[in-house]
Amino acid sequence: MSFFLGPNSTAAGYRLFAHDSVGSTSAEALALARAGDSGRVWITAHEQTAGAGRRGRVWQTPRGNLAASVFVVAKTSTGRAATLGFVAGLSLMDALAAVAPALVVETAIDGAAGGKSRLALKWPNDLVTDSGAKIAGILLQAERLADDRIGIVAGIGVNVTAAPGGTEVPATCLAALGCHVSPETLFAELAESWLEHMRIWDNGAGLPEIRTQWMKRARGIGEEVAIRAGAEIVRGRFETIDDDGRLVVRTADGQARKITAGEVHLGAVASLRSAG
Repeated sequence: MSFFLGPNSTAAGYRLFAHDSVGSTSAEALALARAGDSGRVWITAHEQTAGAGRRGRVWQTPRGNLAASVFVVAKTSTGRAATLGFVAGLSLMDALAAVAPALVVETAIDGAAGGKSRLALKWPNDLVTDSGAKIAGILLQAERLADDRIGIVAGIGVNVTAAPGGTEVPATCLAALGCHVSPETLFAELAESWLEHMRIWDNGAGLPEIRTQWMKRARGIGEEVAIRAGAEIVRGRFETIDDDGRLVVRTADGQARKITAGEVHLGAVASLRSAG
């Protein structure tokens, strides 16, 4: 089966470069940015052999999983560009709601919707199950272009049929959760959902609404967390996400620490140790 764009994505001027096997879909997208491409491009691959995860980790995508990167050009600040990770996360959640509604909205015994979702967004850019197992990751990369514009690449990797073993954070896949969908079908829904959330985001002007939607689907709000920010470990209660997308942690001494980037650990606060 081949990757394809839905009618709305095509009408909005998005293009698709689909590969059988590639080192990194994001590397391919960044190459387009550096060559002066105007953006609105999706890069997909049935197999990714040298994808990049956060903190320099390798994200390999075997056949059956989804590797996709989208390249857009925006006229916004670097800080606001970073919030496209929330756009990607919401888009993925909506795509999964379309192909596997039972994962995102549980059905009560009487048939009414409104149960607890089995999936949640984890700050900054992960999708996890209700048990905390990672099912998808998002990595943003940006480069300053001419005329104060920024080229932004959002790489999205989803464990569709297989999950890696031996990872620091447990991982699972959609198939293990009872969702049997092809990566091509999931991608088509993802690209369509991306359009709506990009419209809301509006070069960062719509971030308050994106933040509100993200908070409704977030995991860990109100819980004790530990965030590895460089060599520092920040501990406290996950209070909120501020208007700039930073994680706000209320520490034991009452301070509200605002974290721009870091790795969040939920339910494992006592075991997380500082580097060195």
